[in-house]
Amino acid sequence: MSSDLGPGPHTKVRRLAAKARYDEATIFSILDEARMCHVAGVVGGLAMAVPTLHAREGRTLYLHGSPSNAIFRSVLESRRVCCSVTIYDGLRLARSGFESSIAYRSAIVVGAASLVEGDEKRRVLNLFVDAVLPGRSLEVRALSEQELRMTLVLAVSIDEASAKISSGPTDDANDDLELPIWSGTVPARLQFGDPIPSADGAMSSGAVPLPASVRRLLDQQ
Repeated sequence: MSSDLGPGPHTKVRRLAAKARYDEATIFSILDEARMCHVAGVVGGLAMAVPTLHAREGRTLYLHGSPSNAIFRSVLESRRVCCSVTIYDGLRLARSGFESSIAYRSAIVVGAASLVEGDEKRRVLNLFVDAVLPGRSLEVRALSEQELRMTLVLAVSIDEASAKISSGPTDDANDDLELPIWSGTVPARLQFGDPIPSADGAMSSGAVPLPASVRRLLDQQ
């Protein structure tokens, strides 16, 4: 199987094509690092998008939502879906406003969508928990049957995809290089703060220790 996921008819990058990547290693790394995705669908003749959680296994992207969500119902009817993620990496400040931009890594996925049910649904919902915070699924109680009924899970085959990466020095026009205007990059990253414990129920005693999953999260920053 080829490691390239594009360029495909729906995901070929045409604007600033030099920033495009189609290899699965790059695309998968962006999907895995992104904290959430946006799912697109057509509702009442209008193209709409909704943010949601996602998790990936191989060439399958799982989506998590409500059974009553109109966009998810639209996706199920069409059996195909487009998903996108973006990671904000900072500012790229050029000597002109026109050439100034942000640093980012984005990915778009298009593929066939199907409903996940039964024991596989329970397994994938635990996968979502660990996608948000690795190891957390072993620290929380098991899903109830009611919670399973209240949650819809879609499996999306990653049929085609592309990534677009904006990074590095600014693209100033040659005529601007000698202008005495500051230019450069300002990196940004997601930063987790000090945990704030709940104060109700068993947590009110102050005796429940910080879980290993949260300790690892903070240690890895």
